[in-house]
Amino acid sequence: MGTLLITNIGELTTFASSPAGDAMIVDDRVLWIGPAASAPAADEMLDAGGGAVLPGFVDSHSHIVFAGDRAAEFAARMAGQPYTGGGIRTTVAATRAASDSALAANASRLMREAMLQGTTTMEVKSGYGLTVFDEARSLRVAVDLTKETTFLGAHVKPSDADDDVDDYVSLVCGEMLRACAPYAKWIDVFCEKGAFDVDEARVILQAGIAAGLQPRVHANQLTHSGAVQLAVELDCASADHCTFLTDQDVAALAGSSTVATLLPGCEFSTRSPYPDARRLIDAGVTVALATDCNPGSSYTSSMPFCIAVAVREMRMTPAEAIRAATLGGAQALRRNDIGHLGIGARADLIILDAPSALHLAYRPGVPLVKHLLHKGVRVS
Repeated sequence: MGTLLITNIGELTTFASSPAGDAMIVDDRVLWIGPAASAPAADEMLDAGGGAVLPGFVDSHSHIVFAGDRAAEFAARMAGQPYTGGGIRTTVAATRAASDSALAANASRLMREAMLQGTTTMEVKSGYGLTVFDEARSLRVAVDLTKETTFLGAHVKPSDADDDVDDYVSLVCGEMLRACAPYAKWIDVFCEKGAFDVDEARVILQAGIAAGLQPRVHANQLTHSGAVQLAVELDCASADHCTFLTDQDVAALAGSSTVATLLPGCEFSTRSPYPDARRLIDAGVTVALATDCNPGSSYTSSMPFCIAVAVREMRMTPAEAIRAATLGGAQALRRNDIGHLGIGARADLIILDAPSALHLAYRPGVPLVKHLLHKGVRVS
């Protein structure tokens, strides 16, 4: 493919020590940034029309391999029923019953939906199979869509394992892990009351690490579960949710390389307390935003929506929220080639139909993505 000159940029956000300018040249990578008058020759040109340019969103937490929906559960929550996580088993039953092609079609639809809203990298978890066969096939679907795949056999305990918790943990650490590891980069555990406790989560994550997977964890969503401390202990790339935190949790995150990934779509959809992003940022914790796209607690694929909610409800500034949705997500995936537009970065970028990225929070719900480039190729 040839080089592309993007000119007439109204505001350029790079999150990198790149030269200032109103033009840039890309192929599959960012090659040059500077004043339009000084731009080198390129094979093609794209006029940004005075729109803002920023990195593509990095959604570092999603569960898009599933079947069915849980609209009735959502309606019940809106009528006052609390969220417990118990509805996950409803999706497990539907997912087990679905064909491979149905799972792939639904996941592809959601990823396309996310991309049209500016997402250029998406992490995808298993976790709605909970058998060796169904977890492995879920990851085979996921790995066709993204390199950022996560084995989440420890999402909840299946209903037939209620009386044999140790046996299920052994299955996850043994036969299930062996079947899933070839298709996964990451291993995750829902460490929470009603799911897996800290000791069980440690055993599962250590088994994944021994198998060559990198750890991340669902942490402190519903209670002070101890999962944040476990995430730091095991050098997890990310502790996700982080709703209920002690001062010790915040200090541990601030002194570590573990990213606190916040999922405002979940709190919006469950009427739960929002995590205190301001507290984390002020303490020096690296924060990411992600959608948690799933059919039960956060059925949204929209990173712009999550940015707007984070600004409104979590006391983030627009600049902080946009950074968390791009560079923060890349850090949660331990990637240095995405989430920014420095020279040499992958050419994943958004051109907005707005003069500033501030409009992502200022104009919630409005489709502002005018053009999207993924690896330098125009998607829209």
